[in-house]
Amino acid sequence: MMKQFEITLSPYLRGYHLITSEIQRQLPELPKAGLVHLLIKHTSAALSLNENADPSVRDDFESFMNKLVPENDPVFTHVLEGSDDMPAHLKSSLLGANLTIPVTNGRLNLGTWQGIYLCEFRNRGGSRKIVVTIMGE
Repeated sequence: MMKQFEITLSPYLRGYHLITSEIQRQLPELPKAGLVHLLIKHTSAALSLNENADPSVRDDFESFMNKLVPENDPVFTHVLEGSDDMPAHLKSSLLGANLTIPVTNGRLNLGTWQGIYLCEFRNRGGSRKIVVTIMGE
């Protein structure tokens, strides 16, 4: 069995947002065993799997990534779309555009403390589209 569809996330402010429940609500019935692949269709946002309990982790992600890839760096030449744009592209490449999550007994098989993050790197990124591909038996 294979299914593929697209979901649209409402706009989020810049930062790291736990979207596991939002993704799960939009999934159809999952196979007994298989995989769910998620691809965000944007170059200034990312998906990540990380801590789902303590929100300070998401704040620390934001602080660290801003230190790693600061805005207004004079080496950037891609600046027409704002000071947050080129850093957003770099951060997106560092964290990645996709996740693959196993399905076991019809449920996403995540660890106890794992959650799906939308990593929004633009100040005003707008709605985001995610392609969901479900493969399984």
